[in-house]
Amino acid sequence: MSLRLTRRRAAAAVLTAALLVPLAACGNDDKKGADSGAEATSSASGAPKADLTVLAASSLTDVFKEAGAAYEKANPGTKVTFSFAGSQELAAQVKQGAPADALVTADTKTMDGLSGDTGKPTVIAKNRLVIATGEGNPKKVKNLKDLADPKLKVVLAAPEVPVGRYSQQILDAQKIEVKPVSQEPNVRAVLSKVELGEADAGLVYKTDAATATDKVDAIEIPDAENAIASYPAATLKASKHSEAAAAFVAWLSTPEAQKILQGAGFQQP
Repeated sequence: MSLRLTRRRAAAAVLTAALLVPLAACGNDDKKGADSGAEATSSASGAPKADLTVLAASSLTDVFKEAGAAYEKANPGTKVTFSFAGSQELAAQVKQGAPADALVTADTKTMDGLSGDTGKPTVIAKNRLVIATGEGNPKKVKNLKDLADPKLKVVLAAPEVPVGRYSQQILDAQKIEVKPVSQEPNVRAVLSKVELGEADAGLVYKTDAATATDKVDAIEIPDAENAIASYPAATLKASKHSEAAAAFVAWLSTPEAQKILQGAGFQQP
């Protein structure tokens, strides 16, 4: 091989190496840009940032406000807005295409009826019923049988509402006939009637009565006569923030979220 040819090949190799260096640098810059973009859309915990709307059962009103604040603190850049209503109202909103990202109902029946609109649900908490009376229990209500007294003004939730369905279930099981003075659209409306003195007693969740201890008394119902309410949570298929919604639903089963739920009186799933 001639000396001239060897020199040409060496020169070509140097030129090729010189051209590749800036290309490699560009590739690293592109990767940095992509990585920094991914970080910009994720929170410190790794959950995607988003403004989430969560449809939740009325009985979760107080505890979810606390849970939402805790989630936002752990996931800077994420905002969780709750819309509370009776589970049957929430189901109607989902079917009508209301813009939302996740759903939490107070019963599995309502959630199961929306299987075509949700991801796989997970039960995040359970609850039980109590008899709510005015502060000091002026009518001396002791048990479920007392609710059959025609002189007693009893308010229940409507039968299509989960707490209304649970109420009728336990009354029927004990063969107790109650004629309510009104049937309300959600458990908070039942509680309000008792708080305001418009009813002598009402059947509500234990956790709801616990939010108004200065205005109502809670009469325990024995487990053998009670019903267990399950709270399933699921993402909504129509969500525009599916990954962020899934992260929030998954968080509801974490020790941090469970501590908040159980601190409010909810039972573990």
